[in-house]
Amino acid sequence: MSKPLSEMSLEELWQLFPIQLVEHQPCWENWYQIEKGHLMPSLPATAKIHHIGSTSINGIWAKPIIDILVEANPNTHEAIKHQLLQNGYLCMAQTETRIDFNKGYTPDGFAEKVFHLHLRKFGDNDELYFRDYLKEHPEAAKAYEKLKLSLWKPFEHDRDGYTEHKTAFVNEYTKKAIMQYGRRYR
Repeated sequence: MSKPLSEMSLEELWQLFPIQLVEHQPCWENWYQIEKGHLMPSLPATAKIHHIGSTSINGIWAKPIIDILVEANPNTHEAIKHQLLQNGYLCMAQTETRIDFNKGYTPDGFAEKVFHLHLRKFGDNDELYFRDYLKEHPEAAKAYEKLKLSLWKPFEHDRDGYTEHKTAFVNEYTKKAIMQYGRRYR
């Protein structure tokens, strides 16, 4: 029998859940919409929910993990956390204004559908600017794809390294997006 995920070291988790990149799949938007439908009853009426990450950008390779950003008042975060934990999500990290969840991780590896949910306070949403910029600037999206593909195998079992090596690119294009879009999401 497999060891519970909560008892695995980071290295064991990285071996079980390696970086995988695949060509863009049209089903990802549908998966997001279905999950959004499951989430909405658990969220306050004022919450905002968004599809973010590379699966939200048509035409580029991505990890087959649907990233979801939920913006909500911080005083509702604990109630939302409780609901998410009751509905198959695992809390992976928590600070005063951010909570990260995963769904679709099993002791035997990835489930068919995998989600990362990022619960944030309103306005903590730079990912929306980055997403929109890549959607509206295909050359930037392809440059991001090329970077990710170059990092895939060297960091296949090192998620922190993979993310760290993308940070400068993400920060550069997020700044460009905020300059271009102004207060679109603020």
